[in-house]
Amino acid sequence: MLYWISLIIAGLCEIIGVFVMKKFVLSNDKKFLALLVAVFACSFLFLSYSMREIPMSVSYAIWTGIGAGGGVLVGILFFKESKSLLKIIFLILIILSSIGLKAIE
Repeated sequence: MLYWISLIIAGLCEIIGVFVMKKFVLSNDKKFLALLVAVFACSFLFLSYSMREIPMSVSYAIWTGIGAGGGVLVGILFFKESKSLLKIIFLILIILSSIGLKAIE
């Protein structure tokens, strides 16, 4: 169970990293760059820990799914990106694919 929690934390770090990356791009403030490196380092740390027990193919796919899906939500909620029907459909497909990979593990 701890490995799955670690994987979820790694995915959440990816989402935070995407948010910080966008703030860095918009402001070009170096403090965001340092935070970005730290958050992505934490993400890789938790991902590598989760891969001790969870197969790489499953953990990597779920990690990227959390990051990609979270990135879409961050864009919509915080940066006024479009929320088209197709974007929502593909977001749902990412989530369903991650669930499917866990189901066949």
